[in-house]
Amino acid sequence: MRCQPEYKGPVYIWSKNIQTCLLCDEPSDSALALCSPCLDDLPWLGAQCSICALPLPAAGMVCGQCLQRPPAFQRVIVPWRYDFPMDSLISRFKHQEKWPYGRLMSELLGQLLQYRFDEDLPRPDLLLPVPLSRRRLRQRGFNQAGMLAHWLGSQLQLRVDAQLLKRIQGTPAQQGLDARARHRNLRQAFALAAHAPVAGRHLALVDDVLTTGATAQALARLLLDAGAQRVDVYCLARTPRPGPST
Repeated sequence: MRCQPEYKGPVYIWSKNIQTCLLCDEPSDSALALCSPCLDDLPWLGAQCSICALPLPAAGMVCGQCLQRPPAFQRVIVPWRYDFPMDSLISRFKHQEKWPYGRLMSELLGQLLQYRFDEDLPRPDLLLPVPLSRRRLRQRGFNQAGMLAHWLGSQLQLRVDAQLLKRIQGTPAQQGLDARARHRNLRQAFALAAHAPVAGRHLALVDDVLTTGATAQALARLLLDAGAQRVDVYCLARTPRPGPST
């Protein structure tokens, strides 16, 4: 007895595999799951602060906050403003387990990083994903920063350590808080793993979105105080305005 429907056509032809654009659902004209028109329409970050990547009116400038209080991290590398459709793609990746979106964004971020490495950006010794609290990790089931870091590490042949940084205190969600409240929210929230090998090393934090930079500042200060030589930040998107109190 034959219980399977009869189908004589090919199920899969590896030599004719055509990617479909994740945004418009049309066939992609590249190896990415994103067509060229949609790629061009992404909210690419143009003129920005040369330290924290805050969008600015002109290139080659440093924002007022970084001039007044230079951050512990050296440089933020980020391809996009946190604007449509990146806000939607990041939210779906982060909250709805739409991992293909995260994989696509990490690949594009990796291409930007490789270009910067070829130009003048020093390659880090280690990628460190921003950690989640145990409670939030149980709720979500995965750490989106950890997934991004491992994808980037594989693409760029960089080592990743997802256990070096610990979030030892659960804190309220950062969304909706101004810069001052975010910094208060993160006091004593992070710690290093015992015998963490950071002394003299160039480290790069990996996260999805940079808003006020409070999390990156807290982690970078922790690493520098432990002897790290330099800390950079790699993320997917930067908010245009970090808050009225910054």
